[in-house]
Amino acid sequence: MTFTACDQSGLYRTTGPVSREDIIRFAHTLLSRRFRNRRKITSSDDVHQWLVLKLAEDTRESFGMILLSQQHHLLGYHTLFTGTLNQTMVYPREIVALALTHHAAAVILVHNHPSGEPEPSKADKLITQKITDALSLLDIRVVDHLIVGGDDAYSFAEHGLL
Repeated sequence: MTFTACDQSGLYRTTGPVSREDIIRFAHTLLSRRFRNRRKITSSDDVHQWLVLKLAEDTRESFGMILLSQQHHLLGYHTLFTGTLNQTMVYPREIVALALTHHAAAVILVHNHPSGEPEPSKADKLITQKITDALSLLDIRVVDHLIVGGDDAYSFAEHGLL
């Protein structure tokens, strides 16, 4: 069986047997095209799918941020902190600095739980509030905080926590 896959350079090639990693990389490439800089974010489902593909198989907890313009055009995605199996240190000061550097009007906070369980911990809720408070002083809105666990994502906004 042959399959058209995307190699690391972004070019398509035809291969013989296809590995699971090839399929995931191909799907990630297709979804990433929806999230090129300056594209407008219109669907939370697209963001969920992209993040699950990006973070689901990470073995360390990481924390990142999607930066958005006033009209929710994508300004970029950055992984800011990487930690251990079950925690990462998050520094609101670094988040504020990055948002200001990119002239973001809004952000989506993102992190993963390598355990596969996307439910937020008490610490997740506390840091989200701390970051939201810091950014709101500068008129930067936190649109959502998404936690990826396995093939699922928990949305703070959808659960009324923002």
